[in-house]
Amino acid sequence: MESLFLLIPISLLLVGFLVWILNWSIKSGQFDDLDGPGQAILMDDDLPKADKVHDPAQKA
Repeated sequence: MESLFLLIPISLLLVGFLVWILNWSIKSGQFDDLDGPGQAILMDDDLPKADKVHDPAQKA
């Protein structure tokens, strides 16, 4: 019973801190685009490197 006098205020402080972090993350735009990063991996825009073609007209 005596431990509850310590654990209840600590848990309330922890819940308040977590609510504050969630509120900050929503206001700062952390959850604006949830699908974009996952689709960006699939849409690879990198062009393949062109292989060097040996041109006999050019001398090294």
